[in-house]
Amino acid sequence: MSRLRTAVVIAALAALLGTSACGSPETSPETTSQGSSMSTSEYSTLDAAGVDSIRQNLEAKLDMTSGKLVKSQVGLAGESFGPEINTQDTGLISLTIDGPDGQLQAETDRIRFNTTAAREDFSVVTYFLTAKSADDYFALIRDGVEQYGIDADDAERWIASTEADPAKETSYSLTPGTDIGLEVNYDLRYDGGADTQVIIVNVAPLQ
Repeated sequence: MSRLRTAVVIAALAALLGTSACGSPETSPETTSQGSSMSTSEYSTLDAAGVDSIRQNLEAKLDMTSGKLVKSQVGLAGESFGPEINTQDTGLISLTIDGPDGQLQAETDRIRFNTTAAREDFSVVTYFLTAKSADDYFALIRDGVEQYGIDADDAERWIASTEADPAKETSYSLTPGTDIGLEVNYDLRYDGGADTQVIIVNVAPLQ
């Protein structure tokens, strides 16, 4: 009986050790999987690495769903100033800004960020739209009316006056739109004698 009890104990210990050994490889992949499955944000950062990525990939996506662009959420310290991103030599950046009530999309080769050392967020995100002809310029303006709620009457008055005097040079700020939960302002810089017409777009939190 003593030998039998010894055999039973040995068998039980062997089974226990076998279960423990099998458990190790099962836990390890879970831990590894959890460590490698940390999701990278779909939004761009504005630290050195983030700016390099924007310049290389020509894509930028900003999260303003809270109504503002917070420095800490884009990898910057509170006292930091935002970068200027210029890709005039390499191509247009596909810019997306998610607002509280909608999305802004644009193709631009220049993005600026305005703030002070005392602010936790950016007061304005600025980008530039360009057109090679008056018709293309007018189309950009009308797209802003449709997409962001820029005042249609204001826009059409300006377009009509420019069609009547296409050679003129003028600067004019259209009444902003707020349809996406942010203030979107089109600052028109038109010069009928120039090859390229410019719209400076300012995106800001609602006051």
